[in-house]
Amino acid sequence: MVRVDHRQVPWWKKGVIYQIYPRSFQDSDADGVGDLVGIKSRLDYLASLGIDAVWLSPIYPSPMADFGYDIADYCGIDPMFGDLTGFDRLLSAVHARGLRLLLDFVPNHTSDQHPWFIQSRSSRENPKRDWYIWRDPAPDGGPPNNWISDFGGSSWEWDASTGQYYLHAFLTSQPDINWREPQVREAMMAVLRFWLDRGVDGFRIDVLWHIIKAATLPDNPINADWTPDRTQRDRLIQLHSTDQPEAHAISADFRALADSYGDRVLIGEICLPNDRLARWYGTANRPQVHMPFNFQLIESVWDAAVIRQSIADYEASLPEFGWPNWVIGSHDAARIAARVGDAQARVAAMLLLTLRGTPTLYQGDEIGIGKVTIPPDRVRDPQGLRQPGLGLGRDRSRTPMPWDGSTHAGFSTLDPWLPLNEDWPTRNVAAQDRDADSLLSLYRSLLALRRSHDALAIGEITLVDAAEDVLAYQRRHAGESLLIVLNLGGKTRPLMLPTKTCVAEVLASTLLPSTASRSHRAFRSVDNVLAPDEGLVLRLKEKH
Repeated sequence: MVRVDHRQVPWWKKGVIYQIYPRSFQDSDADGVGDLVGIKSRLDYLASLGIDAVWLSPIYPSPMADFGYDIADYCGIDPMFGDLTGFDRLLSAVHARGLRLLLDFVPNHTSDQHPWFIQSRSSRENPKRDWYIWRDPAPDGGPPNNWISDFGGSSWEWDASTGQYYLHAFLTSQPDINWREPQVREAMMAVLRFWLDRGVDGFRIDVLWHIIKAATLPDNPINADWTPDRTQRDRLIQLHSTDQPEAHAISADFRALADSYGDRVLIGEICLPNDRLARWYGTANRPQVHMPFNFQLIESVWDAAVIRQSIADYEASLPEFGWPNWVIGSHDAARIAARVGDAQARVAAMLLLTLRGTPTLYQGDEIGIGKVTIPPDRVRDPQGLRQPGLGLGRDRSRTPMPWDGSTHAGFSTLDPWLPLNEDWPTRNVAAQDRDADSLLSLYRSLLALRRSHDALAIGEITLVDAAEDVLAYQRRHAGESLLIVLNLGGKTRPLMLPTKTCVAEVLASTLLPSTASRSHRAFRSVDNVLAPDEGLVLRLKEKH
């Protein structure tokens, strides 16, 4: 079989990214919070898992009002996590294992404790006043427009000392930067250069579609479809406060800088419909981010027909040069196992790692952490605290990683900053590492399969007909044809093979090995079936 020359394929196209939430990965200094030394101590685990790159949520100095997404210094490390020397050691250790390291870049806003904002707030005449978005009150003395913060309440905060409002898309302690100010652009590009010079392999760019606002700041339209069970933000359509045309030039400048450093990658957090999301790839002559994050598997109902249509629509929306990507979990969303259950979490793993495009795996999903109950007195997330009752709290997906059955699950010697998953004594890395039937073992086998079969890593995709509740697609590359069939339901379904093909080999199954072996013998029978909650990767051959 002809093999692709991987030297001609960027690493981020055939690789798998693993997101670490640093507060919750591994504590090394007995304060109940994860840190860089802790991450470094677990790199062998990540290498053995079979991922290619690690993305760290923010580790910069911060008051932690929004747990690191309120940055007080873009070019430092918060003492909670370590220091720059420790970061350099971590980066070297990551590279020594053949892995890449991505950082979170937060360009839309800073902390109100950032020196830039302290200066901007000091007076209307300060040289950095225009580094943020300040406006006079409306004629009635209220906010300049009707914009609503993503965390609820007005997007405007009154500053009595200077007699103006400042804009904040999130918390009042996260003032939005004014990207129409040239000096701001220069300063933020310098931030990217600081880390690229240090050797990082790229960035995930936070809320990129928020980065610039309509110049005249008009009111956003009322959302006629809003209902009280939705967030306050959704009362309005964010027509003028997000996804402005000028933002694409900024994104293209980011890309040009990253490309000047060689094999780097930019991933944009952009929550938009397919047609608008695709614009963030830019053009062949003026590219923007390498991958605008695709959250459809997080947002979709778990239904084969719905997901099939989502895949088709997403693939159709991509520009010719655009590379797809998929995620099933993140630090902002409910856990995949909590959404679909243990059996379907195995199917979700196979889906994530066999679709065309770059997968991002969120820490803990590989062992199936499910719903975690956060007692009211331990809720930490400001989004959940500010809008209770809507299920917006993100603590549920940020709980500490359970490593073993020892006290505090091997995460810390102290009670962690958030509670562990209740089943941590049995659902932990060490327990699943010893179990060939575990979800962790399935992830490892699927990740190894991606490495050994270019059809899964970089091959084309074709959706194929399947029975009810079943999602099926072919992946092809260099003469190899693989069929992935996923039963997203709890009933036995017929297995439908493409015309003039038969199964040459079963490469992977979501079922336990003892069960899978019996299932695989069924391929020699007339009535081929898929068991409930079964997913298969099959190598096909032509039927003569």
